Amino acid sequence: MKRPVLGSLLLSSTDPRRLRTWYVSALDPQEDADVNGYRVLKFGEFFLFIDTRADVADKNPEPGRVILNFDVEDARAVATRMDQAGTRWLAPLEDRDGSLFATAIDPDGNYVQIIQLSEQHRRGM
Repeated sequence: MKRPVLGSLLLSSTDPRRLRTWYVSALDPQEDADVNGYRVLKFGEFFLFIDTRADVADKNPEPGRVILNFDVEDARAVATRMDQAGTRWLAPLEDRDGSLFATAIDPDGNYVQIIQLSEQHRRGM
């Protein structure tokens, strides 16, 4: 039997247009489409669906519960792109033993990390 594969995440918002605009501007997905009313962004083999729901608040009250991690090749360039998109930072870009990490806050208050792992850290995984 084939094991389950995590292939997507639904990110709900009271303002999905604003949220989609931020993710497109800040992270440059390889695909950006509307599919049956969903805003669908593709990052590698992973799909981020953005939609609206009546049972969510304007801001995430517990943003540390789920953190979106983006593996990037050039964290400095991505951080600059995110700055240009008006991003607020929980933790600015920092070097952690050769790997680069930063935690951004999207317009709905969700935490979004960009991670550039060193070759040494990749080998250790």
